[in-house]
Amino acid sequence: MTIRKLFQEREASFISPYGCRSDDTQGRIIEETPCPIRTPFQRDRDRIVYCNAFRRLKHKTQVFLSPLGDHYRTRLTHTLEVSEIARTIARALRINEDLTEAIALGHDLGHTPFGHGGETALKEIFSSHFSHNEQSLRVVNILENQGKGLNLTHEVKDGILKHSKGGFGKIIPSEQKDSASTIEGQVVRIADIMAYLNHDLDDAIRSRVIRLDQIPDKCVRVLGTSHSERVTIMIKDLVFSSEKDGDQLQLIISKEVLSAMQLLRRFLYDNVYRSLRVHNEFVKAKAIVSKLYFHLLETPYIFQKASDDLEMARCQPDCQPTERQVADVIASMTDRYALNLYKSLFFPSSIV
Repeated sequence: MTIRKLFQEREASFISPYGCRSDDTQGRIIEETPCPIRTPFQRDRDRIVYCNAFRRLKHKTQVFLSPLGDHYRTRLTHTLEVSEIARTIARALRINEDLTEAIALGHDLGHTPFGHGGETALKEIFSSHFSHNEQSLRVVNILENQGKGLNLTHEVKDGILKHSKGGFGKIIPSEQKDSASTIEGQVVRIADIMAYLNHDLDDAIRSRVIRLDQIPDKCVRVLGTSHSERVTIMIKDLVFSSEKDGDQLQLIISKEVLSAMQLLRRFLYDNVYRSLRVHNEFVKAKAIVSKLYFHLLETPYIFQKASDDLEMARCQPDCQPTERQVADVIASMTDRYALNLYKSLFFPSSIV
C-alpha cells in the first residue's frame, strides 16, 4: 500500500462528513497516474506554489502601488494570509485542509498588475466580462506550463473560480450558483474577505491614509482594536456559529460580527480604496495598462517579446483572438515589468 493510500484511509477518520476527501475528487481533465506519496489535492497545492504565476504575485499590488516601506502587503503576502486563515478554519471544522490550502494559494493567480486598477482597465478596454477570478482559472487551465495548464482537480478549479463575485458582493452568498461546490471552497471565499479587511486596514493606518480613531466605534467594540484581535474574533465566530443543515454544513457568521465586518468593509471602500491618494494612483495604473494594451495590439514583436519574457506559450491552444492573448499577457505582468515596459516604450531616452 502506498503512502498516499495510507493517508487517504486516515482522512476518513479525521475529515468530517461535510468535507471533501481526496479519494472522492471528480478528478482532472487529463487523467494521470496517482502519486505514491501525495494525494490529488496535495499535488495541486504543489503545482500552484511552483508555477510562474504564483512567483509573480510577489511583485503585484494589493492596495498600495510601489509603497516605500518593506511591510506593506503584496498580492503574494495577501495570498499567504488567506491560506493561513482558511487552513485554521478548515482544521477547526474538520474539513479537508489540503484542498482548502490549494484553493487559497491559487485564488489570485490571475490578478492583474496594479491590483484592481489593472482589472478595471481591462474591463473597460478588453471586455466588460473580464474578472480576476475567471482569469485565475484561465491561468491554471491554459496559460501556465507553456500552454498546457496545470491540470488541476475539479474541486480546486471550482474553488478558485467561485472565491469572489467581484465588487461589493455578499460575504456569504445567498445563492447556490455563487458558492463553491465544496465547503472548502466556501471557506476560502470568507477567508479572503477576512484577510483583506484586516490587512488593508493595517496598511492604510501604516500609510496614514486613515487614523486609528477613524475606525467606526462598532467595529472596534465588536472586532477589537488590533489586527490579531480582529482576525481571531472573525475566525472564532465563523467556527462556532456554523451549524449542520441536514447533510450539509452551513457556514454562518453571527449577526453582530457580520454587521461589523460589513461596516468595516464599507469604511475601507469609502475611506481607503476611494481616498484621493489611492484613487489618484488607481487612475495612473489604468492609464498605464490601457496604453500598454493598445501598443501590444499594434506591435506584434513587442507583444511576442513580452510573451517570451513571461514564459507564455507562443500559440495558445484555445486559439483565441489577438485581443484575448494581449489581455492574458497584460494580466500576467507584475507591476515592475509593466512599469519598466511602459518607460522603455514611452519615456525619451538620454543621448550620450
